[in-house]
Amino acid sequence: MHRRTRTTLTGAGLAALLTLTGCAGTRNGGDAVSAEQTPSGTPVNGAAAPSAAPTGPSDPTPSSSASRRARARTPLPTLSPPTGPPRQPTDARKANVLAGRITRGGTGPCYGLVTDDGRQYALHGSGMGSFAVGTTVRVTVGPADPTVDCGPGTPATIVTISKVG
Repeated sequence: MHRRTRTTLTGAGLAALLTLTGCAGTRNGGDAVSAEQTPSGTPVNGAAAPSAAPTGPSDPTPSSSASRRARARTPLPTLSPPTGPPRQPTDARKANVLAGRITRGGTGPCYGLVTDDGRQYALHGSGMGSFAVGTTVRVTVGPADPTVDCGPGTPATIVTISKVG
C-alpha cells in the first residue's frame, strides 16, 4: 500500500470510531444512535466510505460503557455532619508512654525528663544506656520503685527508652 492510502484509511477509521463511540456529541442522552450516527459508519448521504474495524484494548465495548453508566448512578457514601464535639479525646495516648527531652542525663540509673506540656519526671532504670541532656526520647514507664529517689518530678521506672530522631 502507498503511504497516502494508509493515511486515508487511518483517517477514515478514526472518523468511524468517533462516530460509533459518540465522541462527536450526543443529543439524546447518549443511549440511542441518531440518524447522523449510523452503526455501519457510512455517511447519511449514501456515499460509501472504507470501513476500518477498530481493534485493540482501548476500544470501548458496549458492556464496558454500560457498566460505567451503572456505576455513575450509584450514590456515593457520605458522612453525616457531626452532632457536636467528641466526648473523649480523639488523639488518646497511652498513659505509660512519654516523650520529651532529657534534663538530667548520663549513664543512669537516674534520668530527668520534661515533656512538651512542661511535666517533669524522675525516671529510674539500670542499664538503659547513656543519654545526653537535651536528647529527645520516647520512654515506656512502669510504676515507681518506692525505695529509689531520682530527684524532682513524678517518679517512674523505665521499661524501655529510645532516642527519637
